Amino acid sequence: MKEELSRYKELGDFLKTRRAKISPLQAGLPEGSRRRTPGLRREEVASLSGIGITWYTWLEQGREIQVSAQVLESLSRVFMLNEEETHHLYTLANQTLPTNIPPHKQVINPILQRILDSLTLSPSLILDTRWNVIAWNKAAKAALMDFETISIEDRNYIWLTFTNPQYKKMFDHWEQQAQGLIARFRAECGKYIEDPWVTEFVRKLKNESREFEQWWSMHNVENEKESYKIFNHPIAGKLTFEHTSFFVADNINLKLFINAPAPNTDTKMKIKNLIDAMPVSL
Repeated sequence: MKEELSRYKELGDFLKTRRAKISPLQAGLPEGSRRRTPGLRREEVASLSGIGITWYTWLEQGREIQVSAQVLESLSRVFMLNEEETHHLYTLANQTLPTNIPPHKQVINPILQRILDSLTLSPSLILDTRWNVIAWNKAAKAALMDFETISIEDRNYIWLTFTNPQYKKMFDHWEQQAQGLIARFRAECGKYIEDPWVTEFVRKLKNESREFEQWWSMHNVENEKESYKIFNHPIAGKLTFEHTSFFVADNINLKLFINAPAPNTDTKMKIKNLIDAMPVSL
């Protein structure tokens, strides 16, 4: 209870400081006169964000009231919050960040791409909360798939697993792998159950894949965990990996998926040969 009260107070204090940073001019309002404090007035914030002045006042006072994602989105817009501030606001309000960012608008930090590239013999990917493939390294391109040849709309790990015939053939025990993937995807979707994208994506994939339709209805869930993965590459043959994943430090909506060559196998040598055989990019 004490922790919750601290959270509400922190939220109220955060809103006050953000309100003080936005000038009427920035918000599209006349400057006016006789402003005793810098920034916007509470009634101006309430009007601009489409919420009641009393309710917004309670928010700044740290009262125990639930805040919807729609209100947080409006406040983020009015206060012109950056990515870190927006994430902090949603965290304080006990709400999950929205996921309605199209994959082509996701830009990863160049440092993160260099880290990906440094994993020279471990096929690695960056995925968002919708399992869209945002970035990859040369090893992933050589051993898994050339994601550049896939349209951005279809560059989704779940979609590819169920609809791409060549990719499906690479999985050893595809049915087992695919069912586990659905269970992890459903567990992730539970955090964004109100996202219209989820409903539409599931509907489309049900139409494309009889297996997905059957297994999705089972409502199995599981968390992401370390595991062994075996791929049957059309050129290199059997590739065995130790798979793990990590949240990205500056954006927890992104995950780093790493497939490290399993010890006591020839996978590392095969990955190196595949990369050496790739055409040189101009």
